[in-house]
Amino acid sequence: MSTIASKLMDMVADQLDESSPTKVTVVGVGQVGMACAYSIMTQNIASEIALVDVLEDKLKGEVYDMQHGLAFVKGCAVKGDTDYKVTAGSRLCIITAGARQRDGESRLNLVQRNVKIFEGIVPNLVRYSPNTVLLVVSNPVDILTYVTWKLSGLPANRVIGSGTNLDTARFRFLLGEKLGIAASSVHGYIVGEHGDSSVACWSGTTIAGVNLKELDPDIGTPKDKESMQKVHKEVVESAYEIIKLKGYTSWAIGLSCASLASAVLRNQKGVFAVSTVAKGYHGIQHPVFLSLPCVLGQDGISHVIKQNLNTKEQAQLQESANTLWDIAKSLDLKEPSKYSNMLMGCYHLFMWAIIGPLVAFLAGDK
Repeated sequence: MSTIASKLMDMVADQLDESSPTKVTVVGVGQVGMACAYSIMTQNIASEIALVDVLEDKLKGEVYDMQHGLAFVKGCAVKGDTDYKVTAGSRLCIITAGARQRDGESRLNLVQRNVKIFEGIVPNLVRYSPNTVLLVVSNPVDILTYVTWKLSGLPANRVIGSGTNLDTARFRFLLGEKLGIAASSVHGYIVGEHGDSSVACWSGTTIAGVNLKELDPDIGTPKDKESMQKVHKEVVESAYEIIKLKGYTSWAIGLSCASLASAVLRNQKGVFAVSTVAKGYHGIQHPVFLSLPCVLGQDGISHVIKQNLNTKEQAQLQESANTLWDIAKSLDLKEPSKYSNMLMGCYHLFMWAIIGPLVAFLAGDK
């Protein structure tokens, strides 16, 4: 029986491999997750986006809504399922899911509840995409990136937290507003915790190669006559203000994640302030995750920039690290055993070395 498709076109070759080298998974279809997915789709960063959530109706609705807009973007497929099989072969997995803080709940209790949630997410992502890069967006992002690293069994360079990438963008925007200069022309970083103990690196903030600290040694301090220290305060408080006004943050973090996704999928080697293992940098003694300027490419983080921080900034960064480590070391984590990791590695080696060539050989006979 002929079909419209058969009347329209002739098939001249079988499609042997449906996998995509630029497939992205987003776990969690809340405001942040959908802003990430939408930003990635509209910027033509991924050829396929897989959405995963436990809320089946919400998930289906978001998938349908995005699919109906595919005629307006270039070369992107959108799929969704509650089953993690839909994520198979993802080059990048973005985790935005997590529990919200309850009234009166301690930060540690919130983190521990999120640990339980991540125990159901992270192993499944790695199971179906063993070569993926994991990008954690859920808050508290630095602690949950550490949790993801431990649960995944992946090397640290392939587990990234969105960290202070957005804080840095806010810093550049607000400083640019004060100076009447575009945010893209302001070069400075917020490092450390994505939170109240973040550190503004005034010692390395420049515009067109001009170091602002050299123009005013007091910049960013209480002695600053132009009150530039308020810029960092606004950075820290801006998320709280947005949440107060509209109930959540979404668009800026979505665009932030899209920029990180582009760097990974396109191997751009851009420098971003993202959460990584900070042990060995600026006197930090523990394997805590916090944000430092890092080079991002196809394997995740390839390099960490050695910033020249002044004594005060180093002390602030160490204090931020100690605060995060106190929480991280108190968590109850079920890490994958070395034995299970070894088996997984042997399995994938077998698949690539034996099954792959066999499939290619059989396909060549057709």
